Amino acid sequence: MAESINAAIIERLEKVVSTLQENSMKMGQLLAVHNEKLDKQDRIDAVLFEKVESLHREVNRQSKEIKAGCERDIRKVDERLRIMEKKMWTIAGAISIISFVVSPVGQKFVKPMLTPPPQSDTISLTSTSADAIFRPAVRKSLVS
Repeated sequence: MAESINAAIIERLEKVVSTLQENSMKMGQLLAVHNEKLDKQDRIDAVLFEKVESLHREVNRQSKEIKAGCERDIRKVDERLRIMEKKMWTIAGAISIISFVVSPVGQKFVKPMLTPPPQSDTISLTSTSADAIFRPAVRKSLVS
């Protein structure tokens, strides 16, 4: 009987060992498949990261172009505003000069420059010793 028990134990142990071997082989196959999937995922990740880097470079390039275009437009607008501001100040100066000239105070300054003072004409008789003929001479004098 002891031999039959030993044989049964050995038989069960052989069964367990064969089951463990099968499980070990299956685990090896699962690990191989898992490692293959990990390698494939690493390759996919590398491709995706390269695409992300490529997109990042493209976005940076386009943002630099957009920034340069915006800066150029801002400089153009600033230049046009400066020109308009110069014209505005020129017009404001001209309007202030014209309004001063047209005002009563300005008229006091401008009128003497534009209108000559009134002159009176006088006639006087002069004689020359040679012919003793009286000729009228016209002389202009200023009336104050």
